[in-house]
Amino acid sequence: MLYIGVTFAEAQPLTDSEVVERVRGGERALYELLMRRHNQRLYRVVRSVVRDDAEAEDVLQDTWVRAYEHLDQFEGRASFATWVTRIAFYEALARSRKSKRWTPVEDESGAIVPAVERKSQVETPEAEAMRGELGEILQSAVDALPDSYRTVFVLRAVEQLSTVDTAESLGLSEEAVKTRLHRARALLRRGVEARMGPALAGAYAFMGIRCDRTVARVLAQIEKRSTAEALTPCGERLERM
Repeated sequence: MLYIGVTFAEAQPLTDSEVVERVRGGERALYELLMRRHNQRLYRVVRSVVRDDAEAEDVLQDTWVRAYEHLDQFEGRASFATWVTRIAFYEALARSRKSKRWTPVEDESGAIVPAVERKSQVETPEAEAMRGELGEILQSAVDALPDSYRTVFVLRAVEQLSTVDTAESLGLSEEAVKTRLHRARALLRRGVEARMGPALAGAYAFMGIRCDRTVARVLAQIEKRSTAEALTPCGERLERM
């Protein structure tokens, strides 16, 4: 793909600040480079707030358009990544509050409890794959437990047997069941954490066709607006960073 006479590969060494300056100077096509560099981070930030894949993609698109419209306000006090991440976060918060799904509630200790009135969503293929991988990680971690601990864990945590029933089933004392369950959970926690690294790297993935789709839509909006009028500051100014 070309960027006004510059190939994508040749443009890679440019820093974010250099790209911003060139975009300000009229090389609008270079804006794609910024989007592709930071789409993954911004999507994960947005997705963590709106908790819906399709809506997160929509908010991400709005974020990039808004950032472009206010590009003259980027002063380099923080990195471009930090600047645009803040825009994405507040765009996501605004969307959540508008749809009345952002309803944090605190308990008596001040801890946030699960929000209410959350919109139900259909599980995407990506989310389904992630859930399947997490299930495999958990099962593998359970299988790795010592035999005596694993049996207690399965009966108590999976089969939901009471401590009394588990003790009777295995010929153990209730105290032994409690001790083994406690140790099993500790080992399981460590086992899952050790296996989670590769899986977490794929959480909220935003690559391939989804990234391409967002980039194309944002560039189309920017081109449409740019042909209608010159780029000028509009709306409330973003807080300077």
